[in-house]
Parts: sequence; structure tokens; C-alpha cells
Amino acid sequence: MTSSNTSSPLNAIADQALGLADAPAQAAAVAAASQAVAAEAAVPTGPTFASLGLSADVVSALTAAGYQNPTPVQQRAIPAGIAGRDLLVSSPTGSGKTAAFMLPAIERFSQLQKAQASQPREPRPADGARTRRPQPVARPTMLVLTPTRELAMQVTTAAATYGKHLKRLRTVSILGGVAYGQQLMLLAKNPEILVATPGRLIDHLERGRIDLSQLQILVLDEADRMLDMGFIEDIETIVAATPATRQTMLFSATLDGKIGSLTGRLLKDPERIEIVQRLEQRTNIAQTVHYVDDRDHKDRLLDHLLRDAGLDQAIVFTATKMDADQLAGRLADAGFESAALHGDLPQGARNRTIRALRERRVRVLVATDVAARGIDIPGITHVFNYDLPKFAEDYVHRIGRTGRAGRSGIAVSLVHHAEQGALKRIERFVRTPLPVNVVEGFEPRKSAPSGNGRPGFGGRGRPGGGNGGGRRFGSGSGKPAGNGGGSRSGNGGGWAGKSAGGGSRDGGYGARRSDGPRTARRGS
Repeated sequence: MTSSNTSSPLNAIADQALGLADAPAQAAAVAAASQAVAAEAAVPTGPTFASLGLSADVVSALTAAGYQNPTPVQQRAIPAGIAGRDLLVSSPTGSGKTAAFMLPAIERFSQLQKAQASQPREPRPADGARTRRPQPVARPTMLVLTPTRELAMQVTTAAATYGKHLKRLRTVSILGGVAYGQQLMLLAKNPEILVATPGRLIDHLERGRIDLSQLQILVLDEADRMLDMGFIEDIETIVAATPATRQTMLFSATLDGKIGSLTGRLLKDPERIEIVQRLEQRTNIAQTVHYVDDRDHKDRLLDHLLRDAGLDQAIVFTATKMDADQLAGRLADAGFESAALHGDLPQGARNRTIRALRERRVRVLVATDVAARGIDIPGITHVFNYDLPKFAEDYVHRIGRTGRAGRSGIAVSLVHHAEQGALKRIERFVRTPLPVNVVEGFEPRKSAPSGNGRPGFGGRGRPGGGNGGGRRFGSGSGKPAGNGGGSRSGNGGGWAGKSAGGGSRDGGYGARRSDGPRTARRGS
């Protein structure tokens, strides 16, 4: 065995403990040992962002944002995306899919900038004059299409976070609810990355404000939702305006049905990535079912459950925008501080409603699935499915709005007996039967199917303030908006704008909105 004359930091600490080292040496030894141990602990055990092919600047931005290790979908998508492959990805919400498509694009922008920096600059004209178009046309290099404004804003924020060390990487989101003049100012910046909802993008394409002839990267985020919302024609129009040589990345919860036929037309030999969703056992969320006879029974039971003493804040999910407006108004009349949130509200009203919810000025938020995506407020203790979701996976997204930040939560589904099929699909998806609850005084006339019933969770609790005691955010003058829309007008200074739509019980046929599909359809 050979020995070394160089003492290791751990040997120095041992000398310190035995009293064999002087004070300065002791201090130096402790510092060196701490650094050595910290460096050893910092060694990652799996793939790193750097090992996936991301440059130091991008990795630095990720580290500053608190990212540690890539998720499974990122591990597979990032290298293929950097290589320029088309991607067909099925990945559940919360798996890191935004970074999975944005990071490869950011890396390609980084490489392009470095290559351009190594080239000599072209001389300016002798007179130094610069030509300026009176009506600039945006020619983005990357386009991200999303089904909702909320998701578009999330993607825009992510792009700014990941690319903050790049010298020139402008990201602009073009959304409905934003003043048209302001959108023109944003497009005048000629951004490298454009994030948009399909309907609003079509408007600007038709007006000649956006030119996609130089597009290199196209991303369809939550493509299945865009198809469900009726955007198929808009998507095909947009794709037709892009070069055939583009790279396309399509992300969807499922890869069958309509998505399967769409991918064959959009993608070229794609890298297919499917991340199986592992449903977590929501042990901190008590999930129950209450059977109801009719809408009146449902309304009375909801009113009772909302007065539970343990309820802090709640989200009530409805199937349509009209139902959200009408229910929020009825709850306000019953004494609850309520607000509606759906896609027909102006962007400013939506932002103010979310802010009021965060500040606890709204106790009950009545929302549709799309509008409530991404809401993360720890104070939400209860989620109510006033209407069951159309898709079983949306049930998981809904109840995930409660039980956050380590708190417990309660998820209640108000189910008519005719909805047994939809309930069974949900139970198969979450792989567990949902226990049935019955509240004394609100028993359904028809006996509930046999199951794991257990006592109801709530008493009368604290009162909501009686008739007229509640406050409806966005109610304005408190008068109906007319035309069967069911919403409250914003004429009295309220937050919510007038709901677009006719008098259909299922949500109405709305006039075309700039961020919706071009064909009129029922929306939620």
C-alpha cells in the first residue's frame, strides 16, 4: 500500500477532532470538507439537461428557475427536437411537456445566434438610412398554437424563462381579449417566437399582419383539445401557410381518433413518444358522489354543501359557459361571493377574477374546464362537479385544483341517475369506485346504486349571508345581459363583460370570436 503526502479534507477534520491541527488549518479543513461533500451530493444520478444536448446558457437559465432533472418526456423529446425530428407526443398534464418542446427550440435559436455571431457583419448603406415599413409584417421562426389564452400565456412565460440568456429572442402572444392596436404593436417587434390561439392568428393572417413563409418550427400544444373545440379548419389553414420543410411537434393527451388522421397529414416520420400516465392515489382528497333527482335538487344540495364550515374557497365546474354565468348569478343571490370564469369573458375580466380569487374576495368560482386550467390556489378546499366532465381525464384535472400545497381537499360530484355511464368511465379511469354520500334532508327519491356509501361531510356550517348578501364579481349593474346569455352586464363598473351567445340552454350559438373557431359552435 502506498501513502500520499497530501492530506485529504476529511483527514484534516479528523486532526481537528483530535486536537492535532492549529486554528487556521481547522477552519480551512472544515471549509474544504464542506465543499467536497456538497460537490459529491450535487452529482446527479440520472440524465441531466446538459447531457440531453442543451448548451450552458440554457442550462443556466433552467437552474436559476429551479429546474433540477429532466422529466421522462423531456429526456426523450429534447434530443430528438434538437436534431430537428418531428415529434408526436402523448404526455399527461404536469409532465413537463412545455419544456419538452420549448427547450429544443431555444437550443436551436442559441446555436443559430452563435453561428451568426461568428460571421462578419454586413456593412450598412453609405447614407446610413434605414428603411421602415409603415405596416410591419411579423415573420416568426417558431409558432406555438394553443387552445386557450391561459395556456398561451403560460407558454410565453416559459419561453422568456428558458431563453433569458439569449441576446435576441422575442416572444409575443396573440390572444383574444387583448386590444387589437396593442397586438399590432407586439407584432411590429417581429418576434422570433409567436404564441397564439388559432382563431386570433387566422384574423392576422387574413389581414396580412403575419407571414408564416419563413417558419421553421410549428408546435401544436394540446392538439386534441383544439380539435374538440372545433379548430380543425383553422389549423389546416394555418399549416397550409407554412413551409413544407418546417419541423412540427404535436402534443396531445391521446394519439387516436381525430388526432391519428391529423398527424398523418402534418408530420414527417415523427419520433413517437408516449408517456403512460400514472394516476396518483389522491389520498389527501376525499372524493364523493351525491345523486340528485333534477336540477332543483342539485341546486339546493349545492347551496347546502357550500355552507360547510370547513369550506374556505371552492371551484364549481359546469359544462357550458351559460351555465357558469347563470349559476354564479344564482349563488350571488343566495349570499355567496361568487364569480364566473369562462372563455367568453374579456381577458381583463378573467385576470381580475383570478386576482380576486387569490385575494380571497371570491369564495366560489364557477368555471368551465378550459378556463380553469392552470389555476393553482392553495385556499381552494372544495371542488364540485355540478356537471360531470365530458372526458374522464378532465375529472382528474378538476379535482387537482384542491388538495394543493400539502393541504387536504374535498371533491364532490353531483350526479343524476341518467349519468351512470359517465360516472363509470371516470371510475375506470381513476381505477377506484367513488363512494356515495347522502346528506340528511337531501336524500334522492331514487335509491342510489349499491356502493361504498359513507356519511355526508357537511352540516349547515356558516351562513352565506342570506338573500342579497352575496357579491357577484363581474356583475356590474346586476341586471341580466339579455339574449338568453344568462350573464350579468358590465355596465355598472363590474368586471365581467357581456357573454357572447344566444339563448340556447346548452350554451348558445355565439357570434364568431377572434380567438374561437371560425365555424359557429356550442362552446364551453
